[in-house]
Amino acid sequence: MKESRKEKSWFYRWFLNSQASILLFNILIVFLIIFLFSKISFVFQPVGQILGITMPPVILALILYYLINPLINVLERKFHVNRILSITVVFIIIAALLVWGIMSLIPLVQSQITSLIKNWPSYWDSLNKAIQNLFSDPKMHVFRDRLMSADDSISKNLEKSLDQIVPQTFNNIGSAVGIVTNVVMILLTAPFILFFMLKDDKKFKESIVKFVPNRIKKSTGDMLSEISQSLSSYITGQLTVAFWVAVMFFVGYLIIGQRYALVLGIVAGILNLIPYVGSTLALLPSLVIAFFIAPSMVLKVIIVFLVEQTIETRVISPIIVGNKMQMHPVTTILVLLVSAGMYGLIGMIAGIPIFAILKIICTRIFRWFKRNSNWYSDDDLETDEATNAVPTPEPVTNVEKDSDKNHK
Repeated sequence: MKESRKEKSWFYRWFLNSQASILLFNILIVFLIIFLFSKISFVFQPVGQILGITMPPVILALILYYLINPLINVLERKFHVNRILSITVVFIIIAALLVWGIMSLIPLVQSQITSLIKNWPSYWDSLNKAIQNLFSDPKMHVFRDRLMSADDSISKNLEKSLDQIVPQTFNNIGSAVGIVTNVVMILLTAPFILFFMLKDDKKFKESIVKFVPNRIKKSTGDMLSEISQSLSSYITGQLTVAFWVAVMFFVGYLIIGQRYALVLGIVAGILNLIPYVGSTLALLPSLVIAFFIAPSMVLKVIIVFLVEQTIETRVISPIIVGNKMQMHPVTTILVLLVSAGMYGLIGMIAGIPIFAILKIICTRIFRWFKRNSNWYSDDDLETDEATNAVPTPEPVTNVEKDSDKNHK
């Protein structure tokens, strides 16, 4: 009997009793389930429409929640102010600041945008003259002919586009009204969602965890806290850095006498929400405008950009953001490339926080797999626990102190 148990068939050893085969079989089942769901995707279309309607105000309220919640917690814990009262006071202050900003900043921005649109034809004429002077050299006649042919084709395509845009504009008025209505509804709904998020701050995690089995409640709660902390660090850090970038560009452009300093500063702050490439993208419109003013202004704009980058990378980002996301720069760049290629500008902004959430979930699943799988030895588990644990110093007993004195 013992020999028959030892001498198992190759099918039993390689398939029935192989962890690799079982893992591949489970992966196959997962892909089959995904394939079946793709065939009945029409069933989930109402769910997608519901999420498309409800998620924009929820996301906006979530961003504002991570910005305002630390202040509410400070008022509640340190100054013992009632939470609902502190939320109401903060809402009133934010509403007053918004009204002040609309009354003071919007006229300035509107005047600068109007001036930019009015002066754009002269800028375009200056660019054409500069290009003509550049290609007036006989050596550049080949490029000049190509440029003229390209200019003619662009003009013809532009005329065709204008002929098509006019009827399409009247047809798309209904969709434009729908978009404006959706934006207004989001702006009106988000404050109410934000109020209840701030009011029931501690109840959200409890309401989610109560549906989880008891044996994984603690780990699920820890995972939700880790995700919330990661999102809070990223959102507050990025928005704070973007604000100071806008201020630095605005002040720098005012110092050098760059036109449309306020508009360019606001654009720089918004584009800075795109990691790594945002500030560089913000430089391009300023360089275009500076090129039409004077060559010296181009140099001044570049100097302002270098000073801003130095202050941002050496002072502001390390202090505010630091390395809280714990992502390697190469990983960040790859995430930006993939998210931008799949979802454009929205993907570039939302790609990193979504990747951080997936990283936390996958890391915790992998730790669970290591603890419950036979693929890893006890040494690997001890190393993993030691890496994630925070070392605590052991207390020194009186016997150890006496032995040290005797040794001395």
